[in-house]
Amino acid sequence: MTAKTATTSDVIGLTKPAPFSRRGFMTATAAVAAGYTLATGPVRADVIRTDTNGMQAGETKIKVGDGEMPGYFARPAGVSNPPVILVAMEIFGLHEYIKDVTRRLAKLGAFAVAPDYYFRKGVDLTKITDIKELLPIVNAKPDAELLSDLDATVAWANSQGGDTTRLGIVGFCRGGRTVWEYAAHNGGLKAGVAFYGPPVDPPNPVWPKSPTQLAADMKAPVLGLYGEADTGIPVSQVEALKAALAANHKTAEFKIYPGAPHGFHADYRASYRKEAAEDAWNQMQAWFKKHNVLS
Repeated sequence: MTAKTATTSDVIGLTKPAPFSRRGFMTATAAVAAGYTLATGPVRADVIRTDTNGMQAGETKIKVGDGEMPGYFARPAGVSNPPVILVAMEIFGLHEYIKDVTRRLAKLGAFAVAPDYYFRKGVDLTKITDIKELLPIVNAKPDAELLSDLDATVAWANSQGGDTTRLGIVGFCRGGRTVWEYAAHNGGLKAGVAFYGPPVDPPNPVWPKSPTQLAADMKAPVLGLYGEADTGIPVSQVEALKAALAANHKTAEFKIYPGAPHGFHADYRASYRKEAAEDAWNQMQAWFKKHNVLS
């Protein structure tokens, strides 16, 4: 398979959702107006909405080698040198769920930044409703370019007064894979948290090594949060990644949530599981505190 046709495990997990009733979901018009992607189906009406009280938040531009990359940031107001946490998004673009996660992190005291690293394709991924149209775009993103974009985001946060000596990264779905990849890349990273990031990649010439293949190269401790009922990421793959990290004496922990599907933290989707999502968020906070990202 090529970068254009590869079906990744994060997408498989999304295209086989648990049955649900359309009651309790926004209309498509309301979901679009609220800034959510429609690519994963109807958007839940009772999504989590985090206000901007006590913080600075908004759109920004991040200088990269070939232009300016859009991004969204949130940081506590009036706080000097807050720790920096990168937010690695799903494949659906910089939509409202990712922005809200960024604000939630600011409420915890972090300078959180979500870079829109698919921007070079010149299309708004949040407006694409068919995953089949998304795949050729996002699967063509080279890992080398992705890692460079994240490095540029760290440099931008540092230039804005963020404390990049306390650097963390959190990511969801494809962004969870990004967490593992970045932990193998950046020696300055203090900790990462991967929400259901695929441990194994399909063949793709622009993705040289999967997270499992990079086990020996991990430079930062990572917490992996996975769903036992994820149809795209078998528990056996998670266990194989865990074993590879242990064999290479790397610091990592895993929690697998019984009965939880892929996307269990995504409060805008039918896949959301409140108990697992809240526990995973608490696990993330504890991990970042343990490794001196959060105070």
